[in-house]
Amino acid sequence: MEINNTIFLKKGKEHSVLRFHPWIFSGAIGTLEKPIESGDWVNVLDSQGNFLCCGHIQQNSIAVRILSFEKIVPDINFWKKKLSEALSFRKNNQIIVKNLTNVYRLVNGEGDGLSGLIIDIYDKSAVMQAHSEGMHKNREFIGQALKEVFNEELISIYYQYENDKESNGYLLGNSNVPVTVVENGIKFLVNWEEGQKTGFFIDQRENRNLISTYAKGRNTLNAFCYTGGFSMYALKAGASLVHSVDASKNAIEMVEKNVRLNFSETLNHQAFSEDVFRFLEKNKNVYDLIVLDPPAFAKHHSAKHNAMKGYKRLNALAIENIKKGGIIFTFSCSQVINRELFENTIVAASIISKRKVRVLHHLSQSPDHPISIFHPEGEYLKGLVLEVE
Repeated sequence: MEINNTIFLKKGKEHSVLRFHPWIFSGAIGTLEKPIESGDWVNVLDSQGNFLCCGHIQQNSIAVRILSFEKIVPDINFWKKKLSEALSFRKNNQIIVKNLTNVYRLVNGEGDGLSGLIIDIYDKSAVMQAHSEGMHKNREFIGQALKEVFNEELISIYYQYENDKESNGYLLGNSNVPVTVVENGIKFLVNWEEGQKTGFFIDQRENRNLISTYAKGRNTLNAFCYTGGFSMYALKAGASLVHSVDASKNAIEMVEKNVRLNFSETLNHQAFSEDVFRFLEKNKNVYDLIVLDPPAFAKHHSAKHNAMKGYKRLNALAIENIKKGGIIFTFSCSQVINRELFENTIVAASIISKRKVRVLHHLSQSPDHPISIFHPEGEYLKGLVLEVE
């Protein structure tokens, strides 16, 4: 199957492509040889007719998601090659440690040269997310390639498409969710059919591991806890007490199940289905370790201003109310908020709180979520570890 569609860029609009940025914006598109459907493969040429790249076209501000800077045939072998490269990268960099961890991200969109595609592995199951019409159209090819790359080891492949929930379902097999997976020796129940993202926030693995350094003997609050990732690590590290807080009752039920899955006695853990802001306001000087891992306050640029106000208020509350010498792990997963803006907001929160704050760590997503150096937008997760004097 050859690529039969061609588009030409406007003069001078090829510079970002030559710098290997994986997106072409609509304003750069010049002429089309013929009408092209959204999600179709296209070859992209400069205004002089020189080949630049190929990828999926779409009716969006991001007009082309680039998948190769070389001429290709987008058949099953293309997908097998890309998935094999992604798997080899994770094996070669010891991101997959089978005895201790069987949950990891196999494909991280632009970080693996597959813009619009996410694939997470949960032991012998894969969860595939399409974030573009092109990936949605190619889902059967990708699913077949995934089966072949894993030599039939996968028992199920669950597919999700954010623009058409009715398309969600199994491309291979079936699973009795929730399933139990292991991360750094800690067990977690995961439900990809009903949970957020693909069922678990795999991107926080290294940051969860880091909390083990600080949790022993501390009163710990895991705010926006979801299914309790940070809580399990804090308990295992010997925290004096751990409180897990989330507005979702379903999330809190899963936290309690995860606690029972890992610990025979849970006297030093409590879970609360409450609004985090109100919980922080009424629990002052209780905690000396606080984790703030809220959902994305801004998914679009139009929401950025209100999001920054939310991050500032949240962090100011935590800094004001934590015990002297306390540690705060604080995060933003909003892609539209860059690291500089996020860190400036933490500075503003510290000023409001009138307390001295020091930065101990700058955090990002775990290495199975690689970021292309040509696509800094891929660093969606920003974090800081703070000490409050």
